[in-house]
Amino acid sequence: MILNIAETCGATRALGPGLRAVAWVQGCPFHCRGCVAPDWIPDRPARAMSPEELTEELLADPGVTGLTFSGGEPMEQAAGLAEVARLARTERNVSLLCFTGHRLETLTDRPGPAALLAQVDVLVDGRYVESRNDGRGLRGSDNQRIHYLTDRLRGHDLEDSPRRAEFRLRDDHTLLVGVPSPHVHAAWKRLTEQPSREKEPS
Repeated sequence: MILNIAETCGATRALGPGLRAVAWVQGCPFHCRGCVAPDWIPDRPARAMSPEELTEELLADPGVTGLTFSGGEPMEQAAGLAEVARLARTERNVSLLCFTGHRLETLTDRPGPAALLAQVDVLVDGRYVESRNDGRGLRGSDNQRIHYLTDRLRGHDLEDSPRRAEFRLRDDHTLLVGVPSPHVHAAWKRLTEQPSREKEPS
């Protein structure tokens, strides 16, 4: 079982309560207008990782208390992510938060998604709608729903809490971590949509 992973972040406080490690999968069927991660929509090879490899990377920081799965579309690789969650919890009592463009009620009868949902503590469901981004909580737009599937994170306000966004510098790109406010989202789009300038001759 191999996962196709677009990016990981070893430790952040921008995508759920506490210190969390994040995995974003490559590939999404929805193509939501204004998606904050358009490069992760195409179903193309990215970083191939086994569940064991991804688990080890996500738990590298001993302070991590939770995992967040996003993308891309996690339910397209649900069985592999469910195994990551299972493996992680044999080593540490982590919470699990997952984003999906699917509605919860459409997932429960599908074996892969059902296996992942059995591990998830909080599910944020529904497609992103750019015109309904109200800048509130951990959902991208107000049509999306936050489901507390267990009591593990129920005491945290994920619907109205202030948003956080972090920028991580990589060797060849910048990674946006979090659910950005409309202002940050617009600035990020301007930055990432600018055509690269050709180097002027010296």
